[in-house]
Amino acid sequence: MLPNMNPKQMAQIMKQMGIKNEPVDAVRVIVEKADGTKTVVEPAQVILVEMQGQKSLQVSGTFREEAGSEGDATPTDADLVMDETGCTKEEAEKALEESGGDLAEAILKLKKD
Repeated sequence: MLPNMNPKQMAQIMKQMGIKNEPVDAVRVIVEKADGTKTVVEPAQVILVEMQGQKSLQVSGTFREEAGSEGDATPTDADLVMDETGCTKEEAEKALEESGGDLAEAILKLKKD
């Protein structure tokens, strides 16, 4: 913020300039980088700023870096179906194939059987 400026004045000026901002209810922000490392902000304060049709996030808080590892792999759709239904990987893959990749449909199908 500008020094010696009242926050209400700043909000009024931003509104006049067509800049909208609203808080985002977030407790942690994770930025996954191309090299596999992550920047984690926790606790995080996040503001969504919209100006001239463009949206951006302003993130503040405590930053830390994390090294990537194979244990951090994103779960596959089959993993998610298995976790939700307790089925085998083969059953999950078959249900996903039959549902055209629709997770919800695959889970419902397996829960009915």
